[in-house]
Amino acid sequence: MIELALVAVAAVAVWVVVMLMMAALKMVLWLVLLPVRLLLHIILLPLLLLKALIGGVLLLVFGPLLLIALAGLVALSAAIIVPLLPLLFIVFVVWVILRSKPASTAIAR
Repeated sequence: MIELALVAVAAVAVWVVVMLMMAALKMVLWLVLLPVRLLLHIILLPLLLLKALIGGVLLLVFGPLLLIALAGLVALSAAIIVPLLPLLFIVFVVWVILRSKPASTAIAR
């Protein structure tokens, strides 16, 4: 039993060493690639601002149209569902009546 515990402790120790090496590698890569990341951010910033501007204009133009279409879809759904409510109520009442059979008629397992 002691051997199993020693193997587990050794496995954890190896895992800690591997994770420390991976963290050190990540830190080195982050520091080496930092100038490249900063350069890309400086180059791509105007493109991101242009994307935000175009997206805002499109939202201002098509936003109300989408809102009107959504309201029309809700109205159409209500126009279809509301006339069916009496039929759904009758089906529900029949289901409740058929469901309320005494438990003695159930098949025993």
